[in-house]
Amino acid sequence: MEFMLDTANIEEIKNYVELLPIAGVTSNPSIVKNEGKIDFFNHMKKIREILGAERSLHVQVVATSYEGMLKDAEAILKNIDSKVYIKVPVSTEGLKVIKTLKQQGINVTATAIYTKFQAYLAIAAGADYIAPYYNRMENLNIDPRDAVGEMAKEIARTNSKTKILAASFKNVGQVNSALENGAQAATMGVDIIKQAFAMPSIKQAVADFTSDWEVIFGEGVTISSLK
Repeated sequence: MEFMLDTANIEEIKNYVELLPIAGVTSNPSIVKNEGKIDFFNHMKKIREILGAERSLHVQVVATSYEGMLKDAEAILKNIDSKVYIKVPVSTEGLKVIKTLKQQGINVTATAIYTKFQAYLAIAAGADYIAPYYNRMENLNIDPRDAVGEMAKEIARTNSKTKILAASFKNVGQVNSALENGAQAATMGVDIIKQAFAMPSIKQAVADFTSDWEVIFGEGVTISSLK
């Protein structure tokens, strides 16, 4: 199971990489927009420095034509590093790009997936990750639980190495559902992570444990201070 951050914010990435078992960072043009007019390649290099070589970095092409997407991919790999996962929307042109990149041995994340058929085509094209848009599917009256489950079955059926990187969430319940239905990975904004730890019961449980301990051993006394 892989948990990724869907952000391009340097401070957020620094913070959560230290706190949580983060497997990587994903971004797209809309996420980059939130950071303003940045020095794009240097910004992404900073993210790579924070992540290190062991975590994955996913960067999306912007062009829409076959030739343009390939040029974007080339620029990303040249100006960031060769381990970047190139995010390519699963359109007709995008599928052609995915096939070409995989023939060159390049890491690929197939994104903007709304349907099982898109996913099946991306799996057949050899994408390393497929990114179904969970909440957006739900908003279109597409059952994301069923869709992710069938994608997982297709991967198993074909002995594919493709992983499902579920994306586009509005709450923690959707993340849980995606993973429980077969997604091997999930990428989410920090708002989702904050939701997960905002439950008052967690804070109350910690306070109760501290209070019970201090009743016996005294205020401010911890296990490490016992003699």
